Amino acid sequence: MTHSFIVACMNNTNQGGFTLYELLVTVAIVGIVLAFGVPNMRQYNQNSKMTSTANDLHAAFHLARSEATRAKSNITLCASSDSMTANPTCTGTWDQGYIVFVDSDGDIQRAGATETVLRAQAAIADGVTLKVEDNANFFGFAATGLGRGDVGANTALTRIVMCDDRGNITAAGGNSAARVFVATPLGRATIQRDIALIQDVLDDLGETCP
Repeated sequence: MTHSFIVACMNNTNQGGFTLYELLVTVAIVGIVLAFGVPNMRQYNQNSKMTSTANDLHAAFHLARSEATRAKSNITLCASSDSMTANPTCTGTWDQGYIVFVDSDGDIQRAGATETVLRAQAAIADGVTLKVEDNANFFGFAATGLGRGDVGANTALTRIVMCDDRGNITAAGGNSAARVFVATPLGRATIQRDIALIQDVLDDLGETCP
């Protein structure tokens, strides 16, 4: 009797784990999720990098302009390949980094203990490219808070197109995946995402995006 009871119990024991069919269904669902999720995540990362690049430059311009008015001094923003070092200089290109500094002598070159660095920005994110009009590497503000324009033979920054490998195409919200940064002679900076406007700027510069 006892032997028969044990055998009956063993025969009724549930078996755990997945069947082959269940495993295939699970793999198929994971594949579908990844097919939709990975491209969206990549686009999200690209949008995040583009937004950060544009907003950081815009914030630097705003700081330079407001500080010029506050301190009643020339303030210059310039591209810098050594922006994160202890003694940064106005060298290199915008994608390598940039600095905002007190330009005591107004020569758009940072040097000396009195030319304090107000902000240092590291190199821009990988995957973002910049198309800079006239290869300009600075923008200066006078003590009035207005733009100084060209200084000597040096051309002041006016427009930068920012893009990645998506190019100038429609992205989320109907705006372009690219950006154009515009600095007026008076020193007002704006960021635009209109596809037609960006294409016009690219055509003016003789550039393509990316």
